[in-house]
Amino acid sequence: MDSRISARALAEALGGWRGNGPAYEALADAVRLLCLDNRIAPRTALPAERELAAALSLSRTTVAAAYRSLRDTGHIESLRGSGSVTRPLPRNDPAGLAAVTDAIDLQQASPAAWPGLPAVINEVLQDASAIVARSGYDVVGSIALREAIADRYRGRGVPTTADQILVTTGAQSAIHLVASVLLNRADRVLIETPTYPHAAEAFRYVGARLVGVPVSTADGWDLDRAAQTFARTLPSLGYLMPDFQNPTGRTMSPAEVDAFVKGAEMTGTFLVLDETTADLDIDRPGRATHFPESDLVIRIGSLGKTVWGGLRVGWIRAEADIVRRLASGRPVHDLGTPELEQAVATLLVPRLDEIAAQRGDLLRAGRDALVRALRSTFEDWEIPTPHGGVSLWLGIGEPVSTPLVMNARSRGLLLSAGSRFATEGGHDRRLRMPFTAPPATLDRAVDLLGAAWADVRADGRASRLGELTALV
Repeated sequence: MDSRISARALAEALGGWRGNGPAYEALADAVRLLCLDNRIAPRTALPAERELAAALSLSRTTVAAAYRSLRDTGHIESLRGSGSVTRPLPRNDPAGLAAVTDAIDLQQASPAAWPGLPAVINEVLQDASAIVARSGYDVVGSIALREAIADRYRGRGVPTTADQILVTTGAQSAIHLVASVLLNRADRVLIETPTYPHAAEAFRYVGARLVGVPVSTADGWDLDRAAQTFARTLPSLGYLMPDFQNPTGRTMSPAEVDAFVKGAEMTGTFLVLDETTADLDIDRPGRATHFPESDLVIRIGSLGKTVWGGLRVGWIRAEADIVRRLASGRPVHDLGTPELEQAVATLLVPRLDEIAAQRGDLLRAGRDALVRALRSTFEDWEIPTPHGGVSLWLGIGEPVSTPLVMNARSRGLLLSAGSRFATEGGHDRRLRMPFTAPPATLDRAVDLLGAAWADVRADGRASRLGELTALV
């Protein structure tokens, strides 16, 4: 046994797990989803039944029934003297889909690789002897790639030099590096809710305390809450996705940009702008979001969403002294970005406008197909049409996101529940659905989701009928 999760921590991770069906099965499904998402690691000891029942305000009988259901499906086992412990998922079937063929995985919101990538890789390989002649260790990044990235920022109206760029192994690596170097334990971090879950995990990992500022597809960022957060908590850092925010797809207005800039300047808060989706424009009206340059602004970019998720190259753009601090702290994490990937990225960055145009066409086809299929299947759902990004943030009307995702999973459709993107619980009436797959695949996904929705709603009606019958 490697770790233990307290009743309080598990209750927080579960969020709004209650669905329409039996409470014990809804609780079991919520724990299963935590295990499948790896938010609870294998060999983690779960709280005792009595402790979890108290934390969730449930009867011990309900928790015992949930644990029994989890044992029946092989997600936990009971060990003498150790209570209930999560089990590793089978290596050949990590998603629990042994009986399902042709599963559709819409958990990762990334399009297929840009078609021109193989030719670029082949071009770089022609110069392999020169690449391997280098030491391969460089915590800042190759000067050629840093110059190319700086030139792109200059083209966007952000004056930048190569010494203001640090190349990383993807955006997630950049977020972890910023968190570990610029934050101390118990520092406050202003963060959107919902948000990119791996960013929240990076800040929690270093002991930071997250303070959520709501953002929605329809209404944007809650500026009153943002102002209160700056004034009352004095956050050390704020994490924002200004363009096609993940998962809402919302883009900041000039007024929203001004509000966050003023709040940061008032409190000396670093603003970390995650720009990994900024180039995924489909039909955005007006100009791209523009944050004025400041010593407090740190920008994070990546080729993962725009070119290919398997090309692990990202970067940080910040003032030169911040870049030096980050470079000094980097060896704790890694010793540099692979040289071959950097050489490929050096040829790709100058072509990002061309690549983004192709991605926009691909994403438009997926978005339009998904919106059309969803609206014909779910008349009561809130189905937006974002102007870019990679996914829809769906309003499903009932707090059953977790059981819906579990039911869809059993049919071979892998999705992420709304609670996955929450920082303080909630979003159980929401579901994220990426449109990065081909239209035909998305049509099939909606068919599977429709069948799952019918099941979940039927379970809810049966449960309520049973409760009413018991009262007669």
